[in-house]
This record gives sequence, structure tokens and C-alpha cells, in this order.
Amino acid sequence: MKIITKYLLLKYLKYFFIILISLEFFFVGIDLLQNFQDLPNSANLQLLYVMYNSFFTFTITLPLSMIFGWIVTITVLIRNNELVSFYSLCISKATILQPIIVISTIITIVLIVLQATPLAYSVENKNKILDDSYFVNEKSNIFLKYNDYFVYFKKLYPLEKKAEDIHIFKTKNYDIVEIIVAKKAYFQNNRWYVTDAQITNKPELIDWNDSKITVTHEKFLYTLEGFEPKIINNVYQGKTQFSIIDAVRTILLLENQDFNTNKIKTTLYSQIFMPFFVIPLIIIIFLFTNPSSRFFNTAAFTSITIFTTLITWGILFLLQKLAFGGIVLGEIAIIMPMVILLIITFYIYNKKVI
Repeated sequence: MKIITKYLLLKYLKYFFIILISLEFFFVGIDLLQNFQDLPNSANLQLLYVMYNSFFTFTITLPLSMIFGWIVTITVLIRNNELVSFYSLCISKATILQPIIVISTIITIVLIVLQATPLAYSVENKNKILDDSYFVNEKSNIFLKYNDYFVYFKKLYPLEKKAEDIHIFKTKNYDIVEIIVAKKAYFQNNRWYVTDAQITNKPELIDWNDSKITVTHEKFLYTLEGFEPKIINNVYQGKTQFSIIDAVRTILLLENQDFNTNKIKTTLYSQIFMPFFVIPLIIIIFLFTNPSSRFFNTAAFTSITIFTTLITWGILFLLQKLAFGGIVLGEIAIIMPMVILLIITFYIYNKKVI
């Protein structure tokens, strides 16, 4: 590793962690003060609330901290005449930017990986603690379509992967041909195992002389392969909080169900693509920086760059909310602005550097 690279990384990471920790303490502390009276008396639940709230805040403060840390780093380099010294040593802008871009990309990828874990449900879990329903694991009266089946669960226990009072209606050409009724079912090996089932079959072609309904009983049968309890619960409640893995699996599961998956896709796009808005902003801020401390106005620079960062983040956040509301597609609200931002960054970089 080059000396200049090591020097820039240490300086940048120092300010990045200082800002990140400060923002985390600020937002988590404010939220804790506001909701402390509504928290349960259990110390374990209070600690869990702080943990879930910390990660939820982390998804917001991490990208902002990367940009703010870079702004502080540039300010210090210019005020100490270090940036001018780098240029006088024939160190290019690309050489200065490269380690910052690499480490920012790595940090962003870490954030995306964390969004693929159960921590992605931090908002839901912290709200459950506030509502005193953290240990409640029961959903009632769920009715959904899956392939050729309409499925009704009187009670569903997503965490325990079981259901009670199940009615499964198999259809063919918009007609019910089979009904499975059972008291209990369990989800194992990626399929539902139904016990003590009553199966009612109706003939597809009805002949008034010969046709008859047949009723049989099975001690054990399996059906609804891939219809996971967690996905059932999330889809039925219309949630927009998904981990990346669950979002992908849900989209693949429901793509043939005539189910609108725009909200789930928006969640996926926001978790994978939105964090990368940091990279173009880091490049643009640096390219519009005056390296001379004599002509450098610290107050104006920090005000303009922080304001620009917050405005950009606010616009992306607004577009994300519009996509969640079904007003615009996730591809237009999230992917297209990111592509435009990258094109603008490439144009500026090509003009000022290359």
C-alpha cells in the first residue's frame, strides 16, 4: 500500500467513525427519550429495542457519515495545505480519490449484506416491542391464492411454521375441483404437511346420472410446496420490510400469482441500489473543491456540500416513498435517478480529470 493511500484512508476513516458514532448516539438517544415511557419494564426487551433501533438508524447514518467524513477530510487537507502538496508532488486527483472510493464501496457492500440478514426487520421488531407484542406469534384469518390453490388459515404461527384450521381449495378453469380440510399443518422441507385431512373431490365434468362427490380421509399428506409461512405473513399484511433474501424469494414465488410485487421490488431496489448514491457524491464534491487554502471558505464549503448531500438524499428518499405508495414504479423512482446521477458524475469526472 502506498504511503499516500494509507495516509488518506486513516484520516478519512477516523472522521467517518467519529461522525457515525456521534450520529448513532444522537438519533438513538433522542428516540429512546421519546419512547422510554412506552417501553416494557423488562431490561432484555429494552436492550433489544436499542439494538433494533441502532441498526435501523445505522442504515441512514452510515451513508451520510461516509459523505460527511469525506467533507471533513477534504476541509482538513485544504486548511493544512496538504492537498496542494499532493498536487505539487504530481499526485493526481484519481490517485487521491481511488482509496476513498474503494473503502466507501466496501462499506456500502457490508451494509447491503447486513440487509440480507434478519436485521432488515429491525423496524418491525422495535415497533413490536413498543406495542408490547414482541412475543406474539399468531396471525388469524389469512386467505391467499397460490398457483391453482386458494388457501385459508384460521391461525398461522410464522415463527413456529405451523397452522391450524386449514382449508385448501384447488381450482381448475375457474372451478373448484378439490377441497382439503384439516385441523393442523406443519411447514417442513419446503412444503406443508397436513395431518388428518378430509379431501373432497368434485368431478370436472358433471353428469347428472353418474357424477358424484367423493370424500376421503388421509392421515398424512403434503402440498403447497414453497409456500413459506414468513412469506405468507409478510405478503398478507402488505409489509414493505423485507430482507434481501426474503424479497427475492417472495418475488420468485409470486411472479406467477397475478400478485402486484412492485412494493417488494421497491424494497429490493432501495436496499441494493440506493446506498451507492454515496459514491457519485464523494466524487462530485471532491472535483468541485478548490485546493488552495487562501481561496478556501470553510463555512461556505461545508454548508453547500452538506446541504447538497441532504437535498440529494431527501429527493431519493421521497422518490422511494412514492414508489412504496404505488404512485411510480421502483425502476423509475430508484434505478433511473441512480443511473442519471452516475452519468452526471462520469461527465464531470471526464471533463475535470480525464
